[in-house]
Amino acid sequence: MAVNEKGEIHMIKIVAKNFIKADKIEQFIGLAKKLVLETVQNDVGCVEYELLQDLSNPQLLTMIEAWEDQAALDRHTAAQHFKEIVPRFDDCVERPGEMNLYQKLA
Repeated sequence: MAVNEKGEIHMIKIVAKNFIKADKIEQFIGLAKKLVLETVQNDVGCVEYELLQDLSNPQLLTMIEAWEDQAALDRHTAAQHFKEIVPRFDDCVERPGEMNLYQKLA
């Protein structure tokens, strides 16, 4: 993990919400599970990569990610499995998703 001059860890966390069509939930989950598996097995610098489903709204599927640093995240988005799988999500989404990047403060 990247450490700054104060000895603090400089990790990037991502919360990516996906709003999925009701009839495409299983398709999205299948694709996302493949992406999670490929990412966890192959992407150096990946600290956490999970798919979560909202308990009250099954059409809300969220990816929670943690990366050692920006370079690790950049390698992930350039990876072949990312480039092959993520565009296939487009057929499943009901509306554009929301993605927030965070840095740890405390």
